[in-house]
Amino acid sequence: MKVKNHSNFTMGLLLIVVGVGWLSLKLFPGLTNLVRYLDWPVYIFGAAGILMVIGFLTGEPGLAVPACIVGGIGGILAWQNVTGNWSSWSYVWALIPGFVGVGVILAALLVPREKGWREVCDGLETIAVSAVLFLLFGSFLGELFLGDYWPVLLILLGLISLGRAVFQRR
Repeated sequence: MKVKNHSNFTMGLLLIVVGVGWLSLKLFPGLTNLVRYLDWPVYIFGAAGILMVIGFLTGEPGLAVPACIVGGIGGILAWQNVTGNWSSWSYVWALIPGFVGVGVILAALLVPREKGWREVCDGLETIAVSAVLFLLFGSFLGELFLGDYWPVLLILLGLISLGRAVFQRR
């Protein structure tokens, strides 16, 4: 299929799905009550799913990156909504680069290329740095379990940085 046909196909399919959704809400008013029970972060997951589907249908695996970012933020907001721990934004923002890493890995796995494994490694590296930053800020701010041992995470982050510098050129 040509690129123009892909976008027309995707747009047509998207319009049909949205139309069926609206029509079913009009024909079956009881569904409105069901939708009201869903919490608002579910809509953010829906936006992430739409981005992922559009990426699949148009042959643009790069849309996996923003889909993972939106879905990850939706997960954070769902957790905060359930727990009421809204102050966790002071350290949970460090997970967002990890969502980018997950998206990079998905995009690399969806389209086999010569550099695909390098992209998977880059994604894993981004996830590792994100996890260390999350633990570092969470421990530094007293919310997580490391307490007085949070400087160990600084050492780990330094080792990751040194490893990148040494093995980047090889």
